[in-house]
Amino acid sequence: MADTSKPATHGRRIALKAGVAGALAAPLVARAQQSFSWKMTSAYGKGAPFYMDGPGSATDLAKRIETMSGGRLKIQVFGAGELIPALEGFDAVRAGTVEMNHANSYFWTGKTAAAQYFTAVPFGLNFQGINGWLYDGGGQALWDEVYAPFGLKGMACGNTGVQMTGWFKKEIKSVADLKGLKMRIPGLAGRVYAALGVDVKLLPGGEIFPALERGVIDAAEFVGPFQDRKLGLHKAAKYYYTTGWHETATVSELLVNKAAWDKLPADLKAIVENAAAACNVISEAWCQRTNAEAMEDLVKNQGVIARPLPADVVKKLRETTATVLAEAVAKDAMTKKVHESYMAYMKKYVDWARYSEGPYHDVVLGI
Repeated sequence: MADTSKPATHGRRIALKAGVAGALAAPLVARAQQSFSWKMTSAYGKGAPFYMDGPGSATDLAKRIETMSGGRLKIQVFGAGELIPALEGFDAVRAGTVEMNHANSYFWTGKTAAAQYFTAVPFGLNFQGINGWLYDGGGQALWDEVYAPFGLKGMACGNTGVQMTGWFKKEIKSVADLKGLKMRIPGLAGRVYAALGVDVKLLPGGEIFPALERGVIDAAEFVGPFQDRKLGLHKAAKYYYTTGWHETATVSELLVNKAAWDKLPADLKAIVENAAAACNVISEAWCQRTNAEAMEDLVKNQGVIARPLPADVVKKLRETTATVLAEAVAKDAMTKKVHESYMAYMKKYVDWARYSEGPYHDVVLGI
């Protein structure tokens, strides 16, 4: 009879080892497959183009995250006013009322002045430049540092590209025409206008048209031709000015509760980050097409008068911007740190643009 004791013993050892390994691996497998259901609010109303509806929007972002995660991270999206008021996302995410908010960081300058730099800086970086600073120039690390005391994490999840100066009921011929003007304008640009005598108003997107139509405000800035036309702003004002001085590339912010973020496994964090980065690029591409089509319609069919701001007005805005930024930097060490990083990167970018983007606009486009 054959001796089977050794194989039997050997088999038991293998089974024992497999059992131990399986027991040790079980918590890891369970953690890797854990599912999450989150809520995301927005500063913009349900169905708002770019922000809530369409490629790269908050709704699109949530769908991408759910699909990429195989349903392990599901995000319910709420428009402004559905769960919280439009501009209370910062506090809601900080308190853990919701895990995410989709808006723009410059709405939170009352919480921390440095937040402005992660949306747009007047006379600042364009789409390529701001992405360079955020992804490869230290901007994201500073964003994390600015929000750490609040228990929050922010990241780019969209970009409008260069915006329009805005809609005005009356023609702007000189700096004097700005004094006493009531205008909807957020962020640092609002502080710049205020320094020139403008009565600045901060209104959610859905409130802009009725305020402009009723004369509560005389001028308004929102985004660009497509979104502005959707709000009907061309029906309340006919002068549509450009230079994009105030928002040369406007970043959409995905704001996340840091405690909730830390509970996500590494693969889900990577999915959120990559979905946000995809929406950042996709949304800006969508803006290029839709704005071109809308601008043509506004000028040709809607009686809109589109023109650049007078050179002396732009010069004064640039000078005032430098003063406003200097004042903000002098008051806060963190703002100073972010400002210095942003401006150092911008200098390098502008120096390179003189060889790249500059000649492209001059020679290829002829503008």
